[in-house]
Amino acid sequence: MKPQEFPSTRPYLIRALYEWCTDNGFTPYLVVRVNESVQVPREYVNNGEIVLNASYDATSGLQLGNDFIEFKARFGGRPHDIMVPVRRVVAIYARENGQGMAFPLEEEEVSVPPAAAVVSSEDLDAGPGVPGSAVSERGPVQLQSVDGSLSDAHEEAPRPPPPTGGAGRPSLKRIK
Repeated sequence: MKPQEFPSTRPYLIRALYEWCTDNGFTPYLVVRVNESVQVPREYVNNGEIVLNASYDATSGLQLGNDFIEFKARFGGRPHDIMVPVRRVVAIYARENGQGMAFPLEEEEVSVPPAAAVVSSEDLDAGPGVPGSAVSERGPVQLQSVDGSLSDAHEEAPRPPPPTGGAGRPSLKRIK
């Protein structure tokens, strides 16, 4: 079997981290890069991304499948059907401590795929989310590679690399 023929590990890692969050009483948040294949309320998309509260309290009928994550949730008090292709999930983390994992977009979607990153609590401000709401108050996040360079292939002006959270580990940064 060629490497591209192997099934993706992303849905398995998402399910494992989701289970870890819920087993430890944390709120799992999903960071999703939105395009036409993602079914979310567009008014909550910020800079092409949306951060979703995927906890049992904020969702109904949650299904973490190999190809899609589906659930019903309220946004601004209105119910919505949410459907996210797993390949569009760029991170899952616990709101309370920022622990989780970031994923690169698939190769055909970006010119240089970033390395997967571990999210640390030092790199995310753990501000309060809205209980019972499926959308986070956090803004968009941006992946960084191991060397600290920004992974957004559409970045025009070079920026100095932000700190990586210690010991050269990759991190997830909030962009205001």
